[in-house]
Amino acid sequence: MANPTRTEVAESAPGVPFDPAQVAVIEQFGGSITPLEPIGAEVRGIDLSAQDAPTAPVLEALEQIMAERGFLVFKRDTPLEADDFLRASCWWGGKELHSTHGMHPATPDGNRHIFRLSNDRRHGIPGVGPQWHNDGSFNTDTFSHSGYHIIRPAEKGGGTCFAHQGAAHDALSAERQAFWRRLASVNSSSGAVHPVVHEHPITGRKCIWLHLGMTGAVIEKLPDQEAFRLLTAEELTQLCREYNAILNAGFTEGYALDFEYQENDCVFIDNLAVAHRAAPGAHLPAQEQGLRIMHRSTVRGTQDLAPGFGLPLQVDIHGPSPLENGVWQGGGIGFRWEENIPMQN
Repeated sequence: MANPTRTEVAESAPGVPFDPAQVAVIEQFGGSITPLEPIGAEVRGIDLSAQDAPTAPVLEALEQIMAERGFLVFKRDTPLEADDFLRASCWWGGKELHSTHGMHPATPDGNRHIFRLSNDRRHGIPGVGPQWHNDGSFNTDTFSHSGYHIIRPAEKGGGTCFAHQGAAHDALSAERQAFWRRLASVNSSSGAVHPVVHEHPITGRKCIWLHLGMTGAVIEKLPDQEAFRLLTAEELTQLCREYNAILNAGFTEGYALDFEYQENDCVFIDNLAVAHRAAPGAHLPAQEQGLRIMHRSTVRGTQDLAPGFGLPLQVDIHGPSPLENGVWQGGGIGFRWEENIPMQN
């Protein structure tokens, strides 16, 4: 895949300036918000541990900025209790926790809503999310938002990479955009069907969306025909590699960020605006990198991420293929598009 040109990147970069009215609402509440570069924003002065949520106008302003810039980092000087983290997670999107993960024995109070991750299996589940993905692709509605609360940042680093999927879509050539808009992915675990390009419900921006560690098939709506076909192994390999490349290009072209956590940081992401993956350092052994512990939360979606073209919301990926030829692979990590890369979910 050819790299996007500087002109294309300038047109696609997510640098949406803050709306002064939204900033004023946040500041009147006692908070402040500062853009991170090239994506994301930092919030100070809003207490995630407060029993009462911020006012509706404040939450609307924050959620709009999160939709535009992908994620918000709430900076804190003191630790955040698990219950406070989960309550603040419900400020966004569907405003209700939707938890589908396994639970590690070290999870505080055995709280089923906390997904505890670590680079030491004694402290959390290791190796999760090494490839670009969005959380909850096995649900028809996906998760609207996810939260990442760093309990213990590793001394030698190990953060999370974020890529703006609207900017990544705009960096594609017009020809590839047209092709991708005819595609729908099938989750390898549940058979949920999602568009590879969708329109963000808040910003209206076209965004790409593909789980590189849990895709069992991709269906193409044939141009100018009421018919469908499956991508072949060669085509699906190319698509996954192209998706990986266009998101990685954001690190140099201004729409991706390798974010390093500081103690007590709490990050909330718009799960329809940014893809994410663990930075390589996050999975290095604790004795080499330092111990890393993170809690994740996931929030119920607000609407189905529907595929269009009359395709169903869900298919039986574990049954026989409804279309001739092409990749149709259920279970586990789905289609392996590179032989030697980690693909744990």
